[in-house]
Amino acid sequence: MAMQDSSVAIAIMARAPVAGLCKTRLIPTIGAHAAAVLQERLTECAVTTACAAETGPVTLWCAGDPRHVSFRELEAKRHITLRQQGDGDLGARMLAAMAANAGPTLVIGSDCPALNAGNLRQAADALLGGADVVLIPAEDGGYVLIGALQPRPELFEGMMWGTAAVLADTRERIAALGLAHVELVPLWDVDNADDLVRLERELPEIAL
Repeated sequence: MAMQDSSVAIAIMARAPVAGLCKTRLIPTIGAHAAAVLQERLTECAVTTACAAETGPVTLWCAGDPRHVSFRELEAKRHITLRQQGDGDLGARMLAAMAANAGPTLVIGSDCPALNAGNLRQAADALLGGADVVLIPAEDGGYVLIGALQPRPELFEGMMWGTAAVLADTRERIAALGLAHVELVPLWDVDNADDLVRLERELPEIAL
């Protein structure tokens, strides 16, 4: 049965663009300063996309100082809410972001500039149409979006984050819980030097 309320919140997980503390896997290739610049651009892209989707309220969950100037500029420009990420591993922090909202929520990171407003609307529609969980897989074996009607700790606790097994493990847990889920077309994210080449080719306006 479709839900009556058509609002689906979006929670964006993003690290402050501080040189040496973000996009660390790219630092050997482009240096700490450029990695921080890229982080800032990717975060702005994620916020712009989330706001353009118009599925519901958008919250930027900040790892690092939520008062960082780039975060405050996005808050003023896009009228989003800033929140500090809590303690724990990635799963604990994503679960907390999902639990902070009273209704269905989509959780995304800032590493997937290929994600567009249409993808987000599709994901929101999946939840409003009766799915318990929606996923957008990442081409590297993880996922770039997870959404749920309500927080599901079982999907986040004890996961080996950052490995190619994340998507498969999440699918197994969804099946074990007997949840209805929808998967959308896989997308790519920016993690390594090869991804930078692809970024330059496909989204040069974001590339360094």
